[in-house]
Amino acid sequence: MSLPGIHFKDVTVAYDRHPAVHHVSGTFEPGSLTAIAGPNGAGKSTLLKALMGELSEAEGTIDRGGLAPGDFGYLPQAAEIDRQFPLSVADTVMLGAWRRTGAFGGATQAVAHRARQALSAVGLDGFERRHIGSLSAGQFQRVLFARLLLQDARIIVLDEPFTAIDARTTRDLLEIVRRWHGDGRTVIAVLHDFEQVRAHFPTTLLLARETIAWGPTETALSPCNLLKARAMAEGWDETAEECTPASRGAA
Repeated sequence: MSLPGIHFKDVTVAYDRHPAVHHVSGTFEPGSLTAIAGPNGAGKSTLLKALMGELSEAEGTIDRGGLAPGDFGYLPQAAEIDRQFPLSVADTVMLGAWRRTGAFGGATQAVAHRARQALSAVGLDGFERRHIGSLSAGQFQRVLFARLLLQDARIIVLDEPFTAIDARTTRDLLEIVRRWHGDGRTVIAVLHDFEQVRAHFPTTLLLARETIAWGPTETALSPCNLLKARAMAEGWDETAEECTPASRGAA
């Protein structure tokens, strides 16, 4: 699978002119497996939303190398997903084929079969007719991973995919992440567990509103870098004005 890199060039993202991410530059290399880690409020999810086009850059550019929206499979934080919507497990998984079938294309037998295969791959055989609101947090996360399997995207973007789920589910889903990486897909995941990052993700972007380090995980998560990230987190000014090139030069 031939993929382009995704290049961040001096990217700043702001909410109402208050910067949430400052001047991030670097590249998600093709086929890489990268964790985005950092303190709470470091701008990790904001960076993902900018990558997905949900937020615009206040400054700088994101070069996606000609990738189309359909090349991205995105899993937002569980808190952003409404589980009260009356959907079955099967319907939720088959949404992964939406870009191919269209809003009114309907689910063919082939798509339904692939959805069942995806559910089997995440350990949910026989769950097709269950309502998503009846599932545990771990079961629902398995459903969302099954939807990503059906989508078959070239770039996988995960926002805290292992938060508040049991250890067995985490192990099973990490195996799927490794499989994606083995297939040559680019996988980007926001994670808060540094030990999990060290164990499973060879590359890390350590973020604290700006880039602390971006490279091999062992180096990026060095004690010195973690101390710097913590210090920057403690010194954040939530009311700071959006940065400009002139203000950076004055500093």
